[in-house]
Amino acid sequence: MDLKGKQVLVFGAGRSGVAASLLLLGSGACPVLYDGNESLEEASVRKQFQDAAQGFCFPDDGKQLADRLQEIAGIRIVTGALDDALIEACSLCVISPGVPVDIEPVNRIRAAGVPIWGEVELAYCLSKGEVLAVTGTNGKTTTVTLLGELMKHFLGEERVHVVGNIGIPYTGIAASTTDSSVCVAEISSFQLETTQSFHPHVSVITNITPDHLNRHHTMEEYIRVKERIAERQTRDDVLILNYEDEVLRAFGRQIPSDGPRVVWFSGRRPVDFGMYLEDGILKYTDGETVQEVIHTDELKILGVHNYENVSAACLSAIAVHMPMEQIREVLKAFSGVEHRIEFVAEVDGVQYYNDSKGTNPDAAIKAVEAMKRPTVLIGGGYDKDSSYDAWIESFHGKVKALVLVGATKEKIAQCAKQHGFENVRLCDTFEECFETCVSMAAPGDAVLLSPACASWGMFKDYEERGRVFKHLVHEL
Repeated sequence: MDLKGKQVLVFGAGRSGVAASLLLLGSGACPVLYDGNESLEEASVRKQFQDAAQGFCFPDDGKQLADRLQEIAGIRIVTGALDDALIEACSLCVISPGVPVDIEPVNRIRAAGVPIWGEVELAYCLSKGEVLAVTGTNGKTTTVTLLGELMKHFLGEERVHVVGNIGIPYTGIAASTTDSSVCVAEISSFQLETTQSFHPHVSVITNITPDHLNRHHTMEEYIRVKERIAERQTRDDVLILNYEDEVLRAFGRQIPSDGPRVVWFSGRRPVDFGMYLEDGILKYTDGETVQEVIHTDELKILGVHNYENVSAACLSAIAVHMPMEQIREVLKAFSGVEHRIEFVAEVDGVQYYNDSKGTNPDAAIKAVEAMKRPTVLIGGGYDKDSSYDAWIESFHGKVKALVLVGATKEKIAQCAKQHGFENVRLCDTFEECFETCVSMAAPGDAVLLSPACASWGMFKDYEERGRVFKHLVHEL
């Protein structure tokens, strides 16, 4: 679609919506930024535009930032009710990931015949180069961060962009890409809902477990959306899947002969083609020979789930012909991701770990399994309609006390009681929760923030929750 001179409705005034608007403006389109929150102050949105423009990668058309800021000031911002006349005047709608695709305003846009793209679709259509994309319920951020480090080491930092759900909007760098660029993209299910032509050369699905069912409504729909990452891949592409995930194992076996080459990773057993963990060593097989990649003792990150993330990133690097010796160099130096089983400090013999990114039960189980000390666990937060049974069952021999906070605290406490776990405390504030953990932990124990819930309602995001936790630890 030629967007020059076209009016485009950008739905959602968050970071993604602002970045999409700037990309559209730089591409010659006329964006209109819309948000259903009628109490949203236009001045605060204008400030977002000003701040984002400072580091935004606009097309190299000779325009100065001052000229851009004048154009940005002219972007129309609409809040509250969405007028039919505005819908009809637009040639395209770009929807932010946080906007559900089945709400009434979006249904009206669709009924009017206006094409609906996600911001990932927009970025892909307006960018150049190759895409290595990662999705999955858990492990995305670690896998993408490591893969980004691998690609930068292999190709040079100037050619590699790490983007997507990891915090840097894909739309923010699309205009600066070239034919030699490589985008390493973390893609959420919310973003995959609205892709149409998105075609990564390498795609990874780390795992699929129940999550975001309040958005997707059924597990079947959540699975379908996740698997869309490979929808346009051909036999020239690579699809990397977790062999230990039954859903993905079935998906991989259904890939047609003209589809992508399927490569597996496993933390439990050898695979025919891919990477696996055996006797503490990550090994790679091309189907004929087997070579040792690295011993897990040489890695700085903990847990079988992280060894699977390492395998997924390595297989992606191998798919674009990165030499194994260079891969090993990066693996030995990689120290993990902030907010993901992040060691914060040891105070009075107690180790504190920040796993604020454990926003669903499956992710939180991985953190519990990685603990090597008796653990006082912080849980609770926003309710995403998750089931906590498997999480509670993972406590055996690991968790000595569970301290709960947030909207889900009563629900989780009841679940714990049903499973015979009685050492549960309920708190009204995060600070009270932390103080309770400190009082319950003895030398030789660990305090782990791994809530199994989203942070919304108490914090802006999981990153803010993790920073508050670390601040409290350092205050000790």
